[in-house]
Amino acid sequence: MSFLIGFCAGFFGGLVGLGGGVIMIPLMTSILKTTQHQAHGTSLMAIIFTGIAGAAAYGLGGNVDLIAAMLLAATAMITAKAGAHFANSLSECKLKRVFGGFLLFVTFLLLIKPFLPVTQVFETGWPKVAVLLLTGMFTGFLSGMMGVGGGTIMVPALVLLTGYTQHMAQGSSLLAMVPIGFAGTYTHWKLGNVRTDISKWLIPGILIGTFLAGYFTNYIPQDILRIIFSAVLIWTGVKYLRVKNSHNQSD
Repeated sequence: MSFLIGFCAGFFGGLVGLGGGVIMIPLMTSILKTTQHQAHGTSLMAIIFTGIAGAAAYGLGGNVDLIAAMLLAATAMITAKAGAHFANSLSECKLKRVFGGFLLFVTFLLLIKPFLPVTQVFETGWPKVAVLLLTGMFTGFLSGMMGVGGGTIMVPALVLLTGYTQHMAQGSSLLAMVPIGFAGTYTHWKLGNVRTDISKWLIPGILIGTFLAGYFTNYIPQDILRIIFSAVLIWTGVKYLRVKNSHNQSD
């Protein structure tokens, strides 16, 4: 079952440009009956391998900016630890509700993505460096807390503020996810929030699903896929927001 969850996360996440955490976490809590904290930590570990495989694929096409990825990761590795500790300080119920709100936020970004203009405000120099460091700072905290890769924040920031193409932004953010994921996962590991018995099957499922998504993405209309996927995220997000205090009732 863990393999199938990883496969779904990799496949559907790959089709819409997400790391897969927003899919893995609800499935792990509802099907595998993990705690919300364990789902976040285990998801983050699996996403490390998504970043490695994805960055390698984009790198072969020349769509990875190593310097940008390093700058994003420089601050994100610090704040990812803080995000993991903050998540661990929340009760099961509160963390579920925060995650539900995050899913709705991701849905909003997913729906408006095709309509966002390319502003290219900070394309060179120290302003660009500052944008990358600040983006990494915010992304790292979010990644460590929510158990996601952070591409929903990094990619729009790179495209809208620094003028990167969509492919270059996605490739660079995938590479940045690797050290960010390591930092967050290590902290979650120390806090006891990583289930290695699950992750050893999630990882190959994610890798295969992501690979197949790269093939099928050319045959599925992106607008229709985005709407269907957004509907699922909205339903899941609302379910998490309405969770009751007893975690047994939330699954």
